[in-house]
Amino acid sequence: MPSDIAAAIDLGSNSFHMIVARINNGHIQVLDRLREMVQLAAGLDGRNRLSEESQQRALDCLARFGQRLRHIPPSQLRIVGTNTLRLARNSTEFLARAEAVLGHSVEVISGPEEARLIYLGVMHSVAAIPGRRLVVDIGGGSTELIIGEQFEPLHLTSLKMGCVSVSRACFDDGRLTEARMHKADLLVQLRLEPVGEEYRDLGWQVVTGASGTIKAIQEVIAREGWSREGITVEALRRLRGALLETGNTAAIATRWQLEPARAQVFAGGFAVLHGLYGALGVARMEVSDGALREGLIYDLQGRIRHEDVRDRTIATVTHRYELDDAQAKRVLATAQELLKQTFSAWNLEVEACAHVLDWAARLHEIGLVLSHQDYHKHGAYLLQYADLPGFSRSDQTLLAALVRRHRRSFPPDAFAHLPKEWAQPIQRLGVLLRLAVMLHRSRSRQSLPPLTLNVNGQRLELRFPEDWLAGHPLTRADLENEAGYLRKAGFRLEFG
Repeated sequence: MPSDIAAAIDLGSNSFHMIVARINNGHIQVLDRLREMVQLAAGLDGRNRLSEESQQRALDCLARFGQRLRHIPPSQLRIVGTNTLRLARNSTEFLARAEAVLGHSVEVISGPEEARLIYLGVMHSVAAIPGRRLVVDIGGGSTELIIGEQFEPLHLTSLKMGCVSVSRACFDDGRLTEARMHKADLLVQLRLEPVGEEYRDLGWQVVTGASGTIKAIQEVIAREGWSREGITVEALRRLRGALLETGNTAAIATRWQLEPARAQVFAGGFAVLHGLYGALGVARMEVSDGALREGLIYDLQGRIRHEDVRDRTIATVTHRYELDDAQAKRVLATAQELLKQTFSAWNLEVEACAHVLDWAARLHEIGLVLSHQDYHKHGAYLLQYADLPGFSRSDQTLLAALVRRHRRSFPPDAFAHLPKEWAQPIQRLGVLLRLAVMLHRSRSRQSLPPLTLNVNGQRLELRFPEDWLAGHPLTRADLENEAGYLRKAGFRLEFG
């Protein structure tokens, strides 16, 4: 592919990162990196609401990042939020403000999707090895563990503990004592207890760490001369003793020349890493430069080159749950044809809408794995909450909304819960999907005749070849029923 510029921003719980890269014939050349320790997680109150102060810190940072993004098209930029934005009750409010500052949309990704992207970024930054690799990323609010082989992640976990959350829970006033360190150790062990045995059983040949926390620990260990080859168990033992000697986070900053924001959460990050070594039996860890933002760039490269991991996920789900792929393809082909005839009149952004309609058509029957009764409701639930590699939370919300309303009731407020910019497009895509599903209700292998769909606002006119409907009375009856469903949402369907 021709040379071009792409960018990714990681809105982490502790730091915001941006990377700008040139993609040239499949190779990535990093042009610029920016990082600011925003400490978004520190702004969560007892009700998991982001304070105005923390939001403003984040928005100020994004305003600076935004200057670098002005000439990068949306198709070559990804901005993702992680654990804190997954937790925050008022994240929708913050995201709207962030998108206004950046001029681009922000995706909130699930923990497993964050882990997948981290693994992708790490694997492009380290030398290949035979066998399995354990990747560890300690963020501000979550810790991701991934076991994989080559570029294929085999097992992913996102744990709700990070350098900010553990520091707040155990070292909130900055004092470091044996009792507090023990409390932190216990907290980490409790979080690791459900997954420790499983990871040890899977095994690995090499352990690789990513993230600012692990890099900072490695730098301290190297400065003290405790290890020349990564982070060893003995080096962590000595660092634990040194932390207790310092007695407080302010002294950490002075002793090891750490920026104050990093020093505040250093002890919490150390506790997580120290606990991981004990629970998983890690002896030594190497450190990677690549992490989530690099993974975003490589994942984006796949999308630009039409090698979208989301398509692979759809294919995997179809195979795993033995969905009727032939029926899905029939529905998809008709839905795509209807979109082609209506996107201009309905002012639909054809590429984005085609993606969502494609996913929904291919997975609209997934609820049948549970029950035929209300299978559209079961399908929507599965698609909203399943771990779907490559999909953001917003992707899954749109997909679930379409599947939920692809049959039966179609109330006027069916999509009111969606972001404002998507509510009307998804409603209209829902109409197209409903028509496609209804027209293939017989599951016949015989192709439909040429169809013409004209739309004008809420009015639809669906035309068939002369006398075709007369020979297909069941389809006519289905269309009459569908016209009744659509009428409730304010649409007028005419056919003949």
